Amino acid sequence: MNNILELKGKRFIQASRQGGGGGASMNGHVIVTSDHIKILIDQLESIRDFWDNEKRPFKGLLISVHYNKIVAKSNRIAGLFKGKDSNYSVVGAKFNDAKNKHIITYCLDSSDIDKSIDLLVTTRLLLDKYFAGNINKTIHENKEGKKDNFPPSMFKHSSISKSTFRQVIADLSYIECFSVEMTKAVTDNSIITLYDIGMNLQDVLRNIGINVLGSRILDSRSVYLDSNQLTILLDKMPYLVAMATTDLSTFVIDSYNECYDTTLVTIPKPTIEPIIGVIDTLFDKTVYFSDWVEYHDEVAPEITRSPNDYNHGTAVSSIIVDGPRLNPWLEDNCGRFRVRHFGVAVGASFSSFSIIKQIQSIVQRNLDIKVWNISLGSHQEINDNYISTEAALLDQIQYENDVIFIIAGTNKSNDTISKIGSPADSINSIVVNSVTRSGKAPAYGRKGLALSFFAKPDVSYYGGSSEEYINVCEPLGQSPVAGTSYAAPWIARKMAYLIHILGLNREIAKALIIDSARGWNSTPTVDELSVYGHGIVPIDINEIINTPDDEIRFLVSDISEKWNTYNYNFPVPIKNDAYPYIARATMCYFPMCNKSQGVDYTNTELNIHFGRIDKSGKVKDIKGDTQYKEANDGALHYILEEEARKQFRKWDNVKYIAESATKRFVAKSTFGKSQWGMEVKTNNRLNPGDGKGIRFGVVVTLKEINKVNRIDEFIKNCHLSGWLVNIIDVNARVDIQQKLNEEIIF
Repeated sequence: MNNILELKGKRFIQASRQGGGGGASMNGHVIVTSDHIKILIDQLESIRDFWDNEKRPFKGLLISVHYNKIVAKSNRIAGLFKGKDSNYSVVGAKFNDAKNKHIITYCLDSSDIDKSIDLLVTTRLLLDKYFAGNINKTIHENKEGKKDNFPPSMFKHSSISKSTFRQVIADLSYIECFSVEMTKAVTDNSIITLYDIGMNLQDVLRNIGINVLGSRILDSRSVYLDSNQLTILLDKMPYLVAMATTDLSTFVIDSYNECYDTTLVTIPKPTIEPIIGVIDTLFDKTVYFSDWVEYHDEVAPEITRSPNDYNHGTAVSSIIVDGPRLNPWLEDNCGRFRVRHFGVAVGASFSSFSIIKQIQSIVQRNLDIKVWNISLGSHQEINDNYISTEAALLDQIQYENDVIFIIAGTNKSNDTISKIGSPADSINSIVVNSVTRSGKAPAYGRKGLALSFFAKPDVSYYGGSSEEYINVCEPLGQSPVAGTSYAAPWIARKMAYLIHILGLNREIAKALIIDSARGWNSTPTVDELSVYGHGIVPIDINEIINTPDDEIRFLVSDISEKWNTYNYNFPVPIKNDAYPYIARATMCYFPMCNKSQGVDYTNTELNIHFGRIDKSGKVKDIKGDTQYKEANDGALHYILEEEARKQFRKWDNVKYIAESATKRFVAKSTFGKSQWGMEVKTNNRLNPGDGKGIRFGVVVTLKEINKVNRIDEFIKNCHLSGWLVNIIDVNARVDIQQKLNEEIIF
């Protein structure tokens, strides 16, 4: 086996975007007609009248644009509302029922609607006068020979310019209709998120007779409301509700057998082992490994406790501390870990609202902990149009802090439930589903995806079944159990090993976990992704941090500061003037997220390109990704947004690209170049600054097609090229970690 290599010392170069993107672009499948504009004018006038007659404590008005497809950021309104600033007015986004069209909600001033109506009226007059009431993409792009379809004389006496007219026409080609969206009835106690209308949340609610305590407020726009308060809100202002999540009131009990092994077990005292945070039910301090657990009871003293309230939390922590001894077939060679356990829930009922507020406080008080395990989950299935409030908070915590959550994929409580429940829709977290010992999905397993395309779960691991249960320690002794709750802690152990023992950052550690599960499987089906995520993580940590002799695996990490973050200096060994490899790369990053944006949840996308440097000096991507194909003129040519989401997992914060390992292997041309290159393109949905400062981690694997070990040559080339090469040697890293943590006695 070859060691994995960590390359440092040669920073990626930052480059700004060149070219302006080619101006207004019309939907080529649509003809903009005067009749359609008239319908849109009538709709806007009706919406204006609705808001004029609506008594409300805020000045703005909400309007939903029904687009005729899933639209890229570049195809959203850029002329009709607030011009190029229209995107800053977006307060929500969702899919239609068929999930093939965007519905995007804007918060505008009354004057914006008036201006939009005037624009449409003027545009319609010009369309009727000069284009016989219709215009297509060919005419719009002025590609009819030498004829200028938009001469200056056309706009000499008009209130709008040529550029404005063309932009409004482009906007209209993507718009189906306008509406004011009303929230469907929600009856249970719920966590409600209101649209951002520029007004204090408590003031809005107080105005309609809802008084809420500060303790019920989660953030500037999210609040916990009981059923009576919710009825008032939906009766008086149903248009204000961006999302509603029923409060998590029932704990999904994992299946297990109530039989206990009470054999006396001993365990060494803890020393300097890394600490993993556990947020769960209560912990029993009488168990044999209690010295390894620092316990904090966060449940209010007035809440009644029963013996069963200690089972689940104690069991989860037992895996983190002593899992391999309890389950020899799952020996992962990670050793033991200490646990800082926070009991936040009891029995079969608790409030997710109170728990997520606690989690935020717990993490802030314990920033020395980098890896957190959460094996709590909801009965309720996730929503296709927005991320749950619980998951959104976890994503925010991870964006703002150098931590990562490992989350159980949740279990079925009955056969009517299929999709995963919150917080397993957390995008930045690693979500873990269960498999049986033979690698199959268990009966209790639930499916993703999140927001229709995010790969949740991320990975799978062994969580027990009737084929082979997971042994845990509960207050009464050792017990066999099954559930996603008992798969997640094994991945928490591996993440803690990679971060604390090997000293890797969380981005690379997450990428290594996902890459190890995915391997060379470049084309999993949608169903496979929804059940297993990227695949089953290997049991032995050595299978993650080592690679076969015919493979070179290296790690790189840097920070995105501009549109293109690139490095063209990876000196891949050459044989007979060719590159005898197939390649794959896995990248992870932790973006800022915005729950009010609904299906457009992640603010930033990093898109990776990796491959040989061709004759023109550009990267010949191993995946052939044309998502951002740059022409010679510097303009960007996008493929359809819907296809980009499917093919290249656009906006996903986990990127995997690979050459097929099933095709006939043929050595590749060098193009006369001695290096490979990597580019990370940054695209921001709203604020151009959202992606600045985001760290990414990439795992690259080069597989030699003739099964020759070329790692020594690669290391030599890297040294000659100025790279610092850290060989990930487990034994050496463990020794260093121990020495760094030795207690010095004077």
